[in-house]
Order: sequence, then C-alpha cells, then structure tokens
Amino acid sequence: MDILINNSSGIPIYEQIYNQVKTQIVTGQLKEGEALPSMRLLAKELRISVITTKRAYEELERDGLIETITGKGSFVGKQNIEVIREEFLKETEEHMQKAIESARHTDMNLQDLIELLKMLYDFE
Repeated sequence: MDILINNSSGIPIYEQIYNQVKTQIVTGQLKEGEALPSMRLLAKELRISVITTKRAYEELERDGLIETITGKGSFVGKQNIEVIREEFLKETEEHMQKAIESARHTDMNLQDLIELLKMLYDFE
C-alpha cells in the first residue's frame, strides 16, 4: 500500500491517508479481503503518530471501506465500488462547478478553462 503524505497541503494527515486508501480501493489497487498494514507499522513507515493512523483507520471502518478484526488486523471490506465511484463523481462535479464560477468571475472563456484543466490534469 503506497501512501504519500504532504505536510504542506493543509489537509490533515489522517484525511490524506483516508483519501488515498479509498482511492486505492475504488481503482482496484487494494482488493476485497486484502490486509492493510497495522496501525503501528503504517505510523512507523510514514513517521507519524499512531493516533493519526488510528483515526484514519476508524474513519475508513466507519464508512465501510475496511473491516478490523481484533487480533488479526484490518482488511479491505466488501464494497459496492459503483456507489463509491458515484461519490467521487459527485465530489468532482462540485469542485468543477466552483472552478467554473471562479472562471466566470474573471471572464475566463471555456477554451482557456479547458486548457487549464488539461494542464493541471497532466501535471498530477
């Protein structure tokens, strides 16, 4: 499981972990039933507090993305990938709507907005 932490992003670390694990589940990088690293191991690998990894795992479990079995660890839960994907699409639409509103406030035309989107998409 690959997780990259950006300390200067302004997004809490537990949320970065949550988002990256969720993305890996939706894209199939993490499969149903696959074991996740222990909270302690992940904290050690990322050089962060165990409390932070615990919060991320609790959020993932609360949302049904992972299952934790006492004494055995945490595993990718049974998912309805389409429901999760629909959540991502809805979130993307909301962000794009905000971007469109900002672009209109600066009189940016559609073609310039599309070019900016292409540039940012390729940059990531």
